[in-house]
Amino acid sequence: MTRLARRLLALPVLLNLFAALPAFTQTFSGVLTWHNDNGRTGQNLQETILTPTNVNVNTFGKLFSLPVDGNIFAQPLYVPNVTIPNQGVHNVVYVATENDSVYAFDADGLSTTPLWQVGFLDPPNIVPQPCTTANIGCVITPNVGITGTPVIDSISQTLYVVSNTQENGTVIQRLHALDITTGTEKFNGPVPIQMTYPGTGSGSKKGLVTFNPAHQLQRPGLLLLNGAVYIAWVGTHGWLAKYDATSLMQEAVFNTTPNVNIAGIWMSGAGIAADSQGNIYVVTADGPFDVNTGGVDYGDSVIKLNSNLQVEDYFSPMDQSCRAMHDLDLGSGGAMVLNSLPGPTPDEVLISGKGGSPCDLFGTTYADPFYVLNQHAMGGYNATQDQVIQTIKVSSTFVYGTPAFWNGPSAAYVYVSGFPRGQGGDYLRAFTLSNGLLSTTPSSLSKDRYPQGATPAVSANGGLNGIVWAFKRQDSLDNNPGSSPALLEAYDATNLAKLLYNSNQNATRDQAGPGTKFFPPTIANGHVYLGTQTELDVYGLLPVSLNPTTESFVVRAVGVTSPAKVVTLKNIQTKALSVTSVSAGGDFRETDNCVPSVAAGATCTINVTFTPTSSGTRTGTLTVTDDAPINTSTVALTGIGTFVKLSGTTLPFGSVPVNQTSAAKKMTAKNVGPNTVNFNNVAITGANAADFSQTNNCTALAPGASCTLTVTFTPSAAGARSATITVTDDDAGSPQTVALSGTGS
Repeated sequence: MTRLARRLLALPVLLNLFAALPAFTQTFSGVLTWHNDNGRTGQNLQETILTPTNVNVNTFGKLFSLPVDGNIFAQPLYVPNVTIPNQGVHNVVYVATENDSVYAFDADGLSTTPLWQVGFLDPPNIVPQPCTTANIGCVITPNVGITGTPVIDSISQTLYVVSNTQENGTVIQRLHALDITTGTEKFNGPVPIQMTYPGTGSGSKKGLVTFNPAHQLQRPGLLLLNGAVYIAWVGTHGWLAKYDATSLMQEAVFNTTPNVNIAGIWMSGAGIAADSQGNIYVVTADGPFDVNTGGVDYGDSVIKLNSNLQVEDYFSPMDQSCRAMHDLDLGSGGAMVLNSLPGPTPDEVLISGKGGSPCDLFGTTYADPFYVLNQHAMGGYNATQDQVIQTIKVSSTFVYGTPAFWNGPSAAYVYVSGFPRGQGGDYLRAFTLSNGLLSTTPSSLSKDRYPQGATPAVSANGGLNGIVWAFKRQDSLDNNPGSSPALLEAYDATNLAKLLYNSNQNATRDQAGPGTKFFPPTIANGHVYLGTQTELDVYGLLPVSLNPTTESFVVRAVGVTSPAKVVTLKNIQTKALSVTSVSAGGDFRETDNCVPSVAAGATCTINVTFTPTSSGTRTGTLTVTDDAPINTSTVALTGIGTFVKLSGTTLPFGSVPVNQTSAAKKMTAKNVGPNTVNFNNVAITGANAADFSQTNNCTALAPGASCTLTVTFTPSAAGARSATITVTDDDAGSPQTVALSGTGS
């Protein structure tokens, strides 16, 4: 047995609590598996805190980050009300990394120190597998450790996870059963993954294909079903194995291509799906297919198996051979299983993978097929016409991910986003599902695109307050690992054209770590958990909100104070907020009525003024320090200063008869700076520029010198007339402007 490197770390208790439900009041059972449930619908229907009203940049944002030791490719899992020995009851988020570590963090951010951490490494002899030694290539880099999302049994309080380590040069994969309260191994675990299957394909000897852990990536999320753990792999073959959940004994094995090779099960990390009858579903990638002629090789197929991994039924598209030739594997997406739907086919499977040119022609357009399958008659293979409930097109080339589902107040929706390589990305799309059929066109689209597609997730309070969440990877999939931050986005689930929140809206506060790929956000108890290359980022309702989050001032002469702009502070907590200080830096000053405290749910106002000390763009920060869990809130301040001091910023002429010229009005421009200012142009622009005229003697102003602008008004029509004088010069605050107004009578 290899030695495990463990670190059990104590949690210091902080006094400040987040404005969220405490651990002991929750009825929500948690996010225990990939995409929330065994049907892989991606929905949390017990989210009572986050709503389309309060998820916006002013009241929702990044709360804290939890550092980890490697890439997070597995979806974070969440369990409420966990009793941690000697540390009390906690809501816990579990995170697995490609450095073969599993972390248990307090999900509400009471500390960045793990409640416990388990590592399966013991350098220098036991290390993660370098991606260069895996035949999958470095699609995960630099190490391949824990990739598939673990699964949690909340009854036995066990987390099942597969590690991948290189031990004295040999790659070994193990199934672990960890106590979720301590991280210790259970059920005499871990057990090494070892298996064979009858066949003559790649790597076979004497009629048996042997599992090679160095060449098999445990990519899909694990499935826990009826006392068994199911695990799948992609690589030289597609493998599927069943283990007893309490003894960790291997009970069944299936190989997707025993007589050939490839056709792996990867599904962009999607979990193995299951229906209400205990059948399981996997989708395979490119590979030979001969089941229709009596063979046993299932390339590009949706396979339905019973609990003992015996094939019950399957579907393979009529373009199967074309897909295999052009790397259009059906298995780039995961299956979503729906049961008890209204209509003639209550039990369905929805799937979309790669597709489009040159294999999938819809009329005159190549597009990616989206298949609706009947669980009880999957369709098998038909070379001329797919025997399925429905096929519609997703207007993209590929889908790397799994749909999400939500039954809203007036319609049921299926959400999906594709990946049209080289076309700037795909929109997030909502299709309605009625009487077992998808709408042939989207009911709504996001206004922005997802460069690599997305696997969306849904939070809602039953059929109300639906929000669709998606993680956006900004780097190309060819750029591994990538350096751009992950983006978190939220949409109204009834209308994806309504963007509720984007973590770029206040990037200073909300920026996440560099993005990985292919997993959905985890939404639980008012928080959203997003795994990245370096940290787990946690978003939620801000205990204190400042509105607006940025404030800009127009050009102002050096030494002249602007009118005040108002920033509103709201205490979102259910207790009084103690405000320690409010300050404005740089050329900005503030007055407020926030110190010393703000009652629960109340607001206070902060008046900010700008007095530039030099010309050009001036920046500062409004900072509020308080006793909330995030005890510092900020507003970014900007303004422009100029050494050209005009005698006013407005020039009103009052009422003047049409076609008559007013008396001249004069303004002065003074150089209050240390250097000569050279004037380039003085012009009148705007809606009624022709009604105003000006002359000036402004050419070059020495320090302290002034010049005069003379302006007249000749209205060409009755009513309000307006224009702007724009002074352009070589001062850093150029241009300077004066608003002109008058009324024709």
